[in-house]
Amino acid sequence: MYLDKIKEARNTIKDVVIKTPIMYSDIFSKETNNKVYMKCENLQLTGAYKLRGALNKLRSLTEEQKSKGVVCSSAGNHAQGVAYAATLEGVKSKIVMPKTTPLIKIQSTKNFGGEVVLHGNVYDDAYAEARRIEEEDGLYFLHPFNDIDVILGQGTLALEIIEEIDDIDVIVCPIGGGGLISGIALAAKELKPSIKVIGVQAEGANAMELSFKKGSLISLDTVSTIADGIAVKVPGDLTYEFIKNYVDDIVTVSDADIAESFILLTEKHKLLAEASGVASLAALKKLNLENKKIVSIISGGNIDMVTISALINSGLVSRGRLFCFSVELPDTPGQLLEISRILTSVRANVVQLEHNQFKAIDRLKNVLLEVTVETNGHSHIEMIKNELSKNGYVINHVY
Repeated sequence: MYLDKIKEARNTIKDVVIKTPIMYSDIFSKETNNKVYMKCENLQLTGAYKLRGALNKLRSLTEEQKSKGVVCSSAGNHAQGVAYAATLEGVKSKIVMPKTTPLIKIQSTKNFGGEVVLHGNVYDDAYAEARRIEEEDGLYFLHPFNDIDVILGQGTLALEIIEEIDDIDVIVCPIGGGGLISGIALAAKELKPSIKVIGVQAEGANAMELSFKKGSLISLDTVSTIADGIAVKVPGDLTYEFIKNYVDDIVTVSDADIAESFILLTEKHKLLAEASGVASLAALKKLNLENKKIVSIISGGNIDMVTISALINSGLVSRGRLFCFSVELPDTPGQLLEISRILTSVRANVVQLEHNQFKAIDRLKNVLLEVTVETNGHSHIEMIKNELSKNGYVINHVY
């Protein structure tokens, strides 16, 4: 029913949209005992899959609609897709994004020709402002996910996957409002009904997962996750219907899961993706599947340097690559040297050290030492803790 329309959408956007690569992941395959492939939409022209739907929608508008200009709301990636597509088509665009949007997404949207308006703290605040602007300025509103032309555009991604790997068992896809997974599921289930389509949401922004499991549309009062691209309080009613009928399951992942997958992707594949972009990789351990051929969609790569740093640190801690502890020591000569000797004996590399008398409980006699060391995993951390304990030190595990 929808497959022909998705193929039409591909023809509509093929002169602009890149057919992004599908890469086999040895590391994620080993970690999950499956054959894992990554569909790298982080390498798309605007850094995310959103260009597909935005361009398909824009090219479906009448000349009269285009002449009025367009407005959209976005957490960042739809913004860039709309700005790029609108400029390409000679259409003025006004883009409303939350004030918390990473600077790289704001600046990229401006660079692509969009007029940026910052409003509210989450996507849903920006959405309300965009609808107000639509009424006030008479612009055409381009919904980021709850629109059939947008959904059909996103579905072109599934055509590329299945045409390249025809024996896929599972496609794993991040969910914010649900546009991407709706398009993926519509295409996949018609091309090959045996393919399982599984969605992923952040634990702190799981409105669609709750809706899917309850059987009715649920909205959240608040969202909290590092994956800003999928932090949606109110999912789409159109996308919910598609997900309810065509998606097999939805799982959730923690921010720590996301950070850990970010580290693996960056370190082992030399690829950068945003937090929402690696959610599909973070979900692999939640699927309880073995010996399956799985494609995880890396949905976007628009990430700023500050967030990269935060994700790296969080991921290193999660994988046992950084260990921070504190210990109270007698304020006498040689104590710091003894701690250094123990850490050297277990090959722990000190990356940060704070020696502070004013933080100790007994400030007159003791000093508090806080040490951060580079480690080789959780077993190495246990070895360090045991060695310190064996030498009479009582430590506090900070992180």
